[in-house]
Amino acid sequence: MTPHLVSSADSSVTPATQRLIRDRVVGQSLPAPFYVDDEFFTLDLDEVFSKRWIFVATEAEIREPGDYVTIDFGTRSVIIARDDDGRIKAHHNVCRHRGARLLTEPSGSTGTIVCTYHSWTYGMDGRLMFAEAQAPGFQKSCYTLRSVHVRSIAGLIFICLAADPPTDIDDVAEIVEPYLAPHRLAEAKVAKQTDLVEDGNWKLTMENNRECYHCAGHPELLNVFFPTWGYSTDDAIPARLEPVFARYRKATAEAREVWDSYGLPHPRIEQLDTRTTGFHIERDAMDLAGESFTLDGTAACTRLLTDMDEKRLGRLSMHLQPNMWLHVTSDHAVLFSAIPLAADKTVVRTTWLVHADAVEGIDYDLDRLTSVWEITNQQDADLVALAQQGIRSPAYEPGPYGPSEFQVEAFVNWYITTLRTNLGIPSIAAPTGQTA
Repeated sequence: MTPHLVSSADSSVTPATQRLIRDRVVGQSLPAPFYVDDEFFTLDLDEVFSKRWIFVATEAEIREPGDYVTIDFGTRSVIIARDDDGRIKAHHNVCRHRGARLLTEPSGSTGTIVCTYHSWTYGMDGRLMFAEAQAPGFQKSCYTLRSVHVRSIAGLIFICLAADPPTDIDDVAEIVEPYLAPHRLAEAKVAKQTDLVEDGNWKLTMENNRECYHCAGHPELLNVFFPTWGYSTDDAIPARLEPVFARYRKATAEAREVWDSYGLPHPRIEQLDTRTTGFHIERDAMDLAGESFTLDGTAACTRLLTDMDEKRLGRLSMHLQPNMWLHVTSDHAVLFSAIPLAADKTVVRTTWLVHADAVEGIDYDLDRLTSVWEITNQQDADLVALAQQGIRSPAYEPGPYGPSEFQVEAFVNWYITTLRTNLGIPSIAAPTGQTA
């Protein structure tokens, strides 16, 4: 007998959708509606992107007072700005008069935020400064922009739209900041930023990122990125990868000596589906010169991010559910965020950071700095589009994840657990727990 759906489940969610969330099979990809249906797209915006911490920008993008970026998903728009006192603030991009959108550009700099409809004017801290021709007794202090929870972790800016955001972000910050801090990302500058629209659901974008089973499709990246990621020492290593694993073990042993000599933390910490703010962080060796994401592995920027003279630091990698990943080498950082646009469209924003004093054309060549990941991003976008096309077919059935796709399973488990928790939907077998 099929268990009935409990009455505590959100009544706005259809019974069919509740059943799909409840009955998800561990170790398999999701059924098609999760990727193609508008109901799931709405759920993802409401229950994931609006109730969990999401990565939106770097401090390098808002270096000076008055600098701002906007982030849009679904009907939501948020302003992230630096106020006159240098503090990072986040506000809903909605005028408190009659609701007009305030800032329409993705980024910029301004002394005040002026609504183009009726000229209500706000400070960068959200305070209403000017509202002409109001009734006697009107109090500007009652019409501050609606704030959004925001915090920076070692130069990475996260927001949460929930009234009570997950508190475990403090624990996550305590763990990851020692890894990130030596690279001084909060003091860096943006060398380049691109937005690539992928023709696929945002979950396919994230699933693709969480495995290297497909990495044979990234020949440029594989010059320096060992395709050993996702395998453990207990796994049966494919014969074609045995020579690569031999190089990887040697490079790792050498890299650990360097990391330890500089006191750089490097153990893998993986809490992707065991907490509300799931994350993963580690240092890993790189192939060839082992310095940077270039075709020969040598540094792309002569002005290093860190205070250390050492170029061969491999890569520091971090994932944070639901929408970000990054890689940091000795000379630059490359950060990625995925923002859903529609059930079948996702924008992937890529940001390259270099030392604040690095000069393009002198310290680095921009094409050399960015080309490997620009090529890789397009290859990934093509793969995501193929997945979306196939999942639309009536012939699609969920398939099994292999051992090297364990982080895909962790992402999907985190996602399903988030929906079950927020919507009050039980599972037949209890999922891995998350704590708020």
